[in-house]
Amino acid sequence: MKKWLSLGLTSLLLGCSAQGEFSPAAQVTPPATFYDATIRSPDGQTLTISSLAQAVRDADIVLVGEWHGHPAAHLMQTKLFSALYAENPNMALSMEQFTRDKQHIVNQYLASEIGEKTLIKEGNAWPNYSSDYRPLVEFAKQHDLDVIAANAPKSIVRCIGQQGAGYLEQLPANERKWVAETLTLSNDRYRQVFNASMHHGDEAKTNRQFAAQTAWDDTMAESMVNYLALHPNTQIIHTAGRFHVAEGLGTASRILARNPALKVVMVTPITDESELSENAPDYTFKVMPLPTSYINKDKMKAAMNEIYSRNKGLQCYEEGRLQPAKPAGQ
Repeated sequence: MKKWLSLGLTSLLLGCSAQGEFSPAAQVTPPATFYDATIRSPDGQTLTISSLAQAVRDADIVLVGEWHGHPAAHLMQTKLFSALYAENPNMALSMEQFTRDKQHIVNQYLASEIGEKTLIKEGNAWPNYSSDYRPLVEFAKQHDLDVIAANAPKSIVRCIGQQGAGYLEQLPANERKWVAETLTLSNDRYRQVFNASMHHGDEAKTNRQFAAQTAWDDTMAESMVNYLALHPNTQIIHTAGRFHVAEGLGTASRILARNPALKVVMVTPITDESELSENAPDYTFKVMPLPTSYINKDKMKAAMNEIYSRNKGLQCYEEGRLQPAKPAGQ
C-alpha cells in the first residue's frame, strides 16, 4: 500500500512538471555574484563579451574602467582583452598600474629575463597584482604583446599634489620624461567634476590636487599616443580607475587633445547607485556594488589620518625624489 502511494505521488509530481505547473529548474534563477556583469551599449542594448569586442573592434584605444579590487571589473578586463585579441591579434596592453620609470622591468619580465616576484618588487606592482592584474600581463606575455607602463611615478605625482604643477620644473631631465610634457590645467569638464568632489574648501589645495590628478591622465594619454605613433594599426586596451575613464572626461580627453584622429571608446562599470550622465558615450557593465568601507565615521577619519601621517614625513626635494624628512635641527 505504501509503495503504491509513493509511486502515485511520484507520478502526480512528474505529471505536474510535464504540464509546466511545477518546474523548479525552470523557475529558479541563480543569485548574482561579485563576478557578474550586465553589458550594455551606449544606446542601451544588452551585449555579450563577444558582441562588445565586435562593436569596438575598430577603436584605436579601448579604455576599461575599474573600481580597484572589484572582481567583476577585473574579470571584464581580462575577458575583453581575450575577445579583442580574437578579433585583432595586433594589440598592446596599457596599464595605469605600472609607471614609466619601470617600463624596463616590465619588458624584462615579458622577455622572461626576470621572474614574477622580481617584477612585483622592482616594478612596484600594486598590492593586488597577483589576484587582479596577473591575468592581463600573462595573457600579453603568452601572446607576445607589448605592455605599456603608462602612468607617472606616484612619488612625483604626490609632490605635484604638495607643490603644484611647477614642481615639474625642478626635475632633472631623466626624471622629467616620466611625466607628460604638458598638463591639462584648463577649466574643462573633468576639472569641474573633480573640484565638485573636493570638500575641504581650500582652493589652492584643490588646484594642486587637480594638477596631480591630471598628471596621471595626461601621462597615460601621452604614453598611448606616443606608442601608436610608433606602432600604427595596433589596438590598445588600457586599464585604469573608473574616474579616469567615465564619460571620456579624463584620459580620453587628453588622448584626443594630442591626436584628434584617434578613435577612443570607454567601457565603464556602473551600479544602481553609480550611474553615468544621460547620453554618456560609454559602453557600460553593471556590477554589484562593493561593500561599504566604513559605517563609523570616526573609524573612517582615523584611517584617513593614518594615511596622511605616513605621507607627512615625506618631503619633495629639488632632485625630484620623495625622501624621508630630515630630523629637526639638521
